Amino acid sequence: MTYQSPVLGQVLAHINATRPTAHARLADFLRIPSISAQPDHAGDCRRAADWAAEHLRGSGFSARICETGGHPVVIADHPGTGNGPHLLYYGHYDVQPAEPLELWDSPPFEPTIVQGKHGPRIVARGAVDDKGQVTMWLEAFRAWHDIAGGPPTRITVLIEGEEEVGTQNLLPFLHANRAALHADAAVISDTGMWDIDTPALSTRLRGIVYTEITLRAANRDLHSGIYGGSALNPINALTRILGGLHDAEGRVQLPGFYDGVVPLPEEQVRQWQQLGFDESEFLAGIGLSVPVGERGVPGLERLWARPTADINGIWGGYQGAGPKTVIAAEAGAKVSFRLVPGQDPEKIFSAFEQFVAARAPADAKISIRKFSADPAIVVPVDSPIVHAAETALFEEYGRKSVSVGCGGSIPVVEAMHSILGLDSLLMGFGLEDDQVHSPNEKFEIRCLDHGTRAHARLLAGLAG
Repeated sequence: MTYQSPVLGQVLAHINATRPTAHARLADFLRIPSISAQPDHAGDCRRAADWAAEHLRGSGFSARICETGGHPVVIADHPGTGNGPHLLYYGHYDVQPAEPLELWDSPPFEPTIVQGKHGPRIVARGAVDDKGQVTMWLEAFRAWHDIAGGPPTRITVLIEGEEEVGTQNLLPFLHANRAALHADAAVISDTGMWDIDTPALSTRLRGIVYTEITLRAANRDLHSGIYGGSALNPINALTRILGGLHDAEGRVQLPGFYDGVVPLPEEQVRQWQQLGFDESEFLAGIGLSVPVGERGVPGLERLWARPTADINGIWGGYQGAGPKTVIAAEAGAKVSFRLVPGQDPEKIFSAFEQFVAARAPADAKISIRKFSADPAIVVPVDSPIVHAAETALFEEYGRKSVSVGCGGSIPVVEAMHSILGLDSLLMGFGLEDDQVHSPNEKFEIRCLDHGTRAHARLLAGLAG
């Protein structure tokens, strides 16, 4: 089924004609250093919220800034011009810190257009995660407003400012505003495509448990010549414990870690095999050549459908230039676990505590802090909104979209389901080489423009 109509044709033509203006608006958005993790940028986060609210007002929405325990949330509504389903669009205006700054080819908050293998791309922090992808549907709304007086279906918008730091203040906000956020389905663009020519709908999201462990021993740093060989070294002890997280086959060693994990459906396995994933090429793009993880498990299954454990940061002792022979009083590490459906985040955290306690040496004083614990998600694929998205993507790209997994976590998807009772459509337009969270983050202009048009088509399809 297609959703071509004279009005949709005019909307798409308007999007094409106003591309330079839309790109300039995105650049203005990207210039705001809305880094949610850094307190010095709290004012910038508010500026980003104001920018988004003003953009929505310019598209006929009633928009307001709502306070939370942290950075503000933008809520906007439009009654629509038709009788399609009520959609809740979600995105975030906050971005990751830009450090290390010296690895950027251009200043991270001065958007720069550069030529890449797919044509022009915009380089800036937040280009694809998530300001560029939010801008796609904002511009689709604006085009419908300019041509038809508004989108053809009712829309509520929720744009938050703490996605990059765990959305902790969003959860009580969702509980408190369930009535205002009531809708038929949620739409999220914070995921990716299979490749530059092949659109995708993400149907699996891994969950996450994120922790920080601290191991303390002596009551002060010690001279390693005087105390070495007698006093417990926290760095030695902590690295010995964390070094046992995996066995030689790449399996995580927490007790009961794989309880509840079930094999993929055979049909899903076949679909992913047909994608022709080249793991060697995937790794070559980041300067690596040898896959790790569970031995004997295909690459895409390891990335999308198997749980993992990773040390994300580690510290202790002297870090300055030159030597300083001390045994540090404490050491610490950040450790995260990506989860798949069937795993209970709280049980995984408890298993990590048990794992550490069983290996703690005498005199070690250990504390483990939990930052987040979110379950994995499987998105239903047999629904009107998914079918409408598949049609919109086919019309825009001239080829069928593929159903993919996502190795990352989007905790708000689970919150949308458990708190608001909504299933989410995950229709994203990022690429695996967009360097998300890394220096020189980018968004292909080609993806930006196709995504804007695809969102415009989606609205027409749902209204039709």
